[in-house]
Amino acid sequence: MKDVNKDSNCHDSEITVRQAVFADVRSIYSLIKENDDMLIVRSISDVVQHIDRFLVADSGGELVGAIAFEILPEVGDVTRTSIELQSVCVKDGWRHRGIGKRLVEAQIERLRPLKAYQFVVLTFSEKFFEKLGFVEVPKTTMMHKIYMGCINCTKHESPFTCPEKAMVLHLSED
Repeated sequence: MKDVNKDSNCHDSEITVRQAVFADVRSIYSLIKENDDMLIVRSISDVVQHIDRFLVADSGGELVGAIAFEILPEVGDVTRTSIELQSVCVKDGWRHRGIGKRLVEAQIERLRPLKAYQFVVLTFSEKFFEKLGFVEVPKTTMMHKIYMGCINCTKHESPFTCPEKAMVLHLSED
């Protein structure tokens, strides 16, 4: 049997993007941990607690990608609530096949009915997100995110000296 993981011509139809289930927790945890140079590592208990916020890319039972989200309310104006896309990752050997794009697009479509003001990401992969319509913004426009998440990061001295780029995707009115 042919090893799909080594086939550089992997077809999109071989990948299923689906809601994560508890049986995926260890695979999600491992995938995020394998990408700790690009992502904030999450504990097993955090993945379990937020399993309903994860979508995964599955290839014949092998988890090859994941994405999660977090709601970032805007104090004083609920109509400006943002949704952060988090833990966007694709397994090494499966990258550059459109899996990350499919995960991001599926998560946005899943959350579109909430009518959030915008989607946000903090990323080292700005070119990837630019292709999906995200634009870079100053980190100071995301103070809630920085206060709630970045302030406890141990990777950098300050959220403002961290090389991650803040990016947003403004949603059009449906």
